[in-house]
Amino acid sequence: MTEEISGSKESWYTLDADEVAKRLETFPRGLNAEERSRRLEQYGPNEIKEEEKASPLVVFLRQFKSVLIGILIAAAIISVFLGEIIDTLAILLIVILNAAIGFINEWQAEKAIEALKKMLGLSAIVLIDGTHVETDSREIVPGDVLVLEMGKKVPADAYIIHSATLQADESALTGESVPEEKVVCTLEGETPISQRKNMVFMGTTIVNGRGRALVTATGMNTEFGGIAGLTGSIKDEETPLSKRLDVLGKQISILSVLVAVLIVIAGLLQERNLHEMFMTAVSLAVAVIPEGLPAVVTLTLAIGIRHMYSKKCLIRHLSASETLGTVSIICTDKTGTLTKNEMTLKEIYTPEHFTEVGGAGYEPIGEFTRDGEKIDPTADQGIRSFLRAGLFCNHAVLKEKEGEWTISGMPTEGALVVAAHKAWIPEYSHDIQDIKKEFSFNSSRKRMTTILEINGENLAFSKGAPEIVIALSSSYLKDGEILPMDDASKEEFHRVYESMASKGLRVLAIAEKKLGNETPETAEECEKDFVFLGFAGIIDPPREEVKKALKTCDTAGIGVIMITGDSALTAQAVAESVGLKSEGVLRAADIDSLTDDELADRLWDTRILARVTAGHKLRVIEILSSAGAVVAMTGDGINDAPALKKADVGIAMGIKGTDVAKEASDIILVDDNFDSIVEGVHEGRREYDNIQKFTRYLLSSNIGEIIAIAGGLMMGLPLVLLPLQILWINLVTDGVAALAIGAEPAERDIMMHKPREIDRPVLDRKAMLLISVIGGWIGLLTLFVFLHEYDDGLEKARTMAFTGIIIFELVNVLNFRSFRWNLGNIGILSNPYILAAIVLSVIIQVVVIYLPWFQVFLNTVPLSLFDWICLTAIALPLLFAGEWYKWIRRSNGKKSVS
Repeated sequence: MTEEISGSKESWYTLDADEVAKRLETFPRGLNAEERSRRLEQYGPNEIKEEEKASPLVVFLRQFKSVLIGILIAAAIISVFLGEIIDTLAILLIVILNAAIGFINEWQAEKAIEALKKMLGLSAIVLIDGTHVETDSREIVPGDVLVLEMGKKVPADAYIIHSATLQADESALTGESVPEEKVVCTLEGETPISQRKNMVFMGTTIVNGRGRALVTATGMNTEFGGIAGLTGSIKDEETPLSKRLDVLGKQISILSVLVAVLIVIAGLLQERNLHEMFMTAVSLAVAVIPEGLPAVVTLTLAIGIRHMYSKKCLIRHLSASETLGTVSIICTDKTGTLTKNEMTLKEIYTPEHFTEVGGAGYEPIGEFTRDGEKIDPTADQGIRSFLRAGLFCNHAVLKEKEGEWTISGMPTEGALVVAAHKAWIPEYSHDIQDIKKEFSFNSSRKRMTTILEINGENLAFSKGAPEIVIALSSSYLKDGEILPMDDASKEEFHRVYESMASKGLRVLAIAEKKLGNETPETAEECEKDFVFLGFAGIIDPPREEVKKALKTCDTAGIGVIMITGDSALTAQAVAESVGLKSEGVLRAADIDSLTDDELADRLWDTRILARVTAGHKLRVIEILSSAGAVVAMTGDGINDAPALKKADVGIAMGIKGTDVAKEASDIILVDDNFDSIVEGVHEGRREYDNIQKFTRYLLSSNIGEIIAIAGGLMMGLPLVLLPLQILWINLVTDGVAALAIGAEPAERDIMMHKPREIDRPVLDRKAMLLISVIGGWIGLLTLFVFLHEYDDGLEKARTMAFTGIIIFELVNVLNFRSFRWNLGNIGILSNPYILAAIVLSVIIQVVVIYLPWFQVFLNTVPLSLFDWICLTAIALPLLFAGEWYKWIRRSNGKKSVS
């Protein structure tokens, strides 16, 4: 058996069903856990080998590809020829330290992304010892029996052993755009992959029906493995923000070269030493550029993504993390997102009778009562027929483990299965393989029909949207008698349906019909002249946290639109229960009748869309996007994939979402909870705010250094800061502080202002003016310190200027913790990383000016305690001015600095 089912190169499609059945005799209920474990060890994990990752050494060497690093190395070589050995060693040390910091940032970012890839592993349902078990697709082994469902990715190559209207999209493998029907059959001779109707292949998608298949090959032995066609879900891509910052860095590079050239010319006119001016120009050209900024941005976003995952919001692409903070409209599903998705059948309507069903959740315990009196559901033909039809038009499985009852399958179907178990009807247990034919549910049909053979006769069972099922019915069952469906009865059933929906119940209609010996091949042949049996009133309570989340969206300037396939009455009832305000409801027919301009006008006020299809979702996104909105769209089905891709942020459901929806999305909600979307927006805004803060902090520091050096040269002074000192400042002080700012907690009013424009620049005119003023202040303070100490000797003056500018920048980092809130508002201790960065930088500076080796290395001399006090005293007004500016801004009611 093991050897037979492991043969990945064997032509399984040429085997007949009897031969396959013999191979299944060893494990007729699927493999047991022990056998699966043995095979997993023998054949290895079911995965496609990825390209070999760059080694730590390669990542480290990549840090030397920068043009600026090349300039530094060239400067070191020139220094050797000029006999400046100490300068040469110092420059090389700085180069290595810079590469080390870049390596740490890049390596941490890659590891964070790798961790996310592992989180995104697809799952599959496997028959293990007779039980449906959801397992990691990497643990699939040859010989497993797969349970195939619409919307699921096929995790391995497998031979069809049961099919109910099963179809697979094999375009990813064959290029054929039309889905292929999959059946139990025997093929002869060499058959192309696209014509192997009795096989399904890894990486393809089930788009219709259900079935089971015996795994024949896994991992690199599959057809996909043979062409190595799969790639990881997360792309290690550059975000739009990183690209904009990279462009900014290049623009600053050009500016820095111009500044360096002007300074060299000025120095030569003052008859300064050529070597001195060369080193100054090089150091300036490198110092003013925030070269590590894109890496810090990537690391900040990657760490933020991991933080979002703790909030049940799994980001699949770095760019989505950035975009999420700009979302202005969220289009959300109702079921499972605004509600708990804990479906319980509470009320059954059979013609002229209402029956209450007791119990809650999936535990099969509850009484059936009518007019307050307990009844026996098996003795009532209407109830019994209704529950039997709901059970046979169904794929959910009720399971109990360690006293806890759960559902495998759709929660709505699960509610019908639980009700059948509560009633103890004789047919309460059946298998998917009893279904001879199925016409599956989708958002366009809004119904599902199955055909089963019962007591030698074929019967069709259908469930779906009430208006659809009623229209397909020509009669109805009342008190054991089948009566014709006339206009009066249709009106009565519609009235009952609307009454149930208005109470917030999700209403399904159920019908059946006898087929005799016939098995219709098409839905059109089958789905007519049904006998209407009644309505199922299913309750799905709203999530308690949604009310608060919707209020947060309102204050954050984010519009919320509920898009559901449910009825308008049910949607309205749920919207009222969670506090979603809307001027009426737009139904599918309303949407179809409106022009794009008319629909755009309605969408600003009408926030409930009912009975919509995937096509409607796509149209809504296009209209909102063309109006300038940044749209987040949720989805869970195959048909939602185009809308998820079209949206600025596509959000798939982690629990009820299909694999196709998940792969088309940017974000996966692990718990399907609307509140998690709002948490993600909150985190996205925090990340962008912090990126703005450390970008502006770095640039203000660099401007201060330029002004100090250029100002000294223009005044005919010796170099205020030596090249190595400048490099040291940028490497030690600025880099550590920038990372600390990246960890700044969200400001308390971050969800109390409108979303920013998605293309808004990191630096606008106001921001440039602000950092120029702060940078100018730092530069002039540094010049002042140098001039004040110049009479005591050049080395003392430079050491004071060197230490002073570091202290000024460390004080300045406190200004950039917030653009609007004072330290007393945000809490001095709320970001311990900032305090750690300040303390660490001061300790390093103490080492630099008191240890002899560093004194030689950076041309420093010891400072007295009084010197330190003076520098701190000079720096504090910088902080006080920042605090005063923020207070003035808030007093004037301004909302943002940029």
